[in-house]
Amino acid sequence: MMITKKKLITPLMLFGLSSLMMGMYAGLYDPSFNNYLAHVHNVSEVARGGLEFPRELPGFLVVFIFTALIFLADTRIAAISALLVSLALWGQGFLAPNMAAVVVWMLIWSTGAHLFMAVSPTIGLRLSTSGEEGRRLGQLGSLESLGTLLGIVIVYWGASRLHFSFGTIFAISGTCALIACIGLFLIKPQPIAKPSRHLVIKKRYTLFYLLNIVFGARKQIFMTFAPWVLIKVYQADVAMFAVLGFIGTVLNMILRPWLGKAIDSLGERTIIILESCTLIIICLLYAFAGKWFSAGTAVIIIMACYITDQLLFSVRMARTTYLNKIAETPEDLGATLSMGLSMDHAVSMLIPMGGGILWVNYGYISVFLVAAFLAIVNLWLATFIPKPEKENSLLL
Repeated sequence: MMITKKKLITPLMLFGLSSLMMGMYAGLYDPSFNNYLAHVHNVSEVARGGLEFPRELPGFLVVFIFTALIFLADTRIAAISALLVSLALWGQGFLAPNMAAVVVWMLIWSTGAHLFMAVSPTIGLRLSTSGEEGRRLGQLGSLESLGTLLGIVIVYWGASRLHFSFGTIFAISGTCALIACIGLFLIKPQPIAKPSRHLVIKKRYTLFYLLNIVFGARKQIFMTFAPWVLIKVYQADVAMFAVLGFIGTVLNMILRPWLGKAIDSLGERTIIILESCTLIIICLLYAFAGKWFSAGTAVIIIMACYITDQLLFSVRMARTTYLNKIAETPEDLGATLSMGLSMDHAVSMLIPMGGGILWVNYGYISVFLVAAFLAIVNLWLATFIPKPEKENSLLL
């Protein structure tokens, strides 16, 4: 008996394919972008921090963009976001002769990337069964990690053996995002139930908002300055970032399904507390490894910290599942996720400029001491998350 096309091509399969392709684009783009800025446009530390303002501005505006597109199905919004990413990466690769053009394409890319970041969790939750939301998000995250792994392999081989230009890398990356766009477009749309108000700001979600704000600040320090330490202090190149990304992605493929199950069983409180404690250690090592250890040992420690921090970004799932548990109505979920993302990026736009000024005046150690303080604040906020009704954890 032949398996019908209808049964074979399911919304979950198409969304899984799209997650794979979006991961693949990131695996190509992320290891290359900072080296592209440093080696093609000779960007300084302060300028690199300043670039995060336009890069993160669409993240701040995502709640308004999401509201403007609320009449569309969530999968259609995701398809538009993937298309924007694709167009921007092709433009970045071949139509960016100066920094003004770089900023324009960065704005378009960032709009697509942040919009996808806001809407994809709601699709994943909709494709989950009750009580196993963390598990489903973990599985989809693993597919994304697999795509990232494939992208990293391509960029490593291309940079080290075939001498790919940045244009070639960005073109392949943009093609992956285009395939994701097509996969998302093929999913039969389910219109989003329109909430009574699109901009959701409720006292009930205050802790979720605060967790996102602190996460945005600490995230931006690491996204901007962690690779910059490796590039400027330890002379890491694209191939080295590909190797680090490869290791981190392989570990993420193992971690994400386990993390999803751990969130379901241990609860968000335990997971975010563990994340915060690990972050404090990472920040201190970033700051003082060069002073505490020999140069050879220090660079290995910094690389290990870079990989570990990649893994910790998966804890974003815990904030999503926490919101899912406390949401008053299903209609609140997408709008509140978007609002949290906008609050995250309100601080993300400002932190890098301050970090660049700190770096120039006091050295990079000061930047990571600030990050350590933010990790402590994150730890404190996590203690306000209620414990699971059934205590499955022996840790807390």
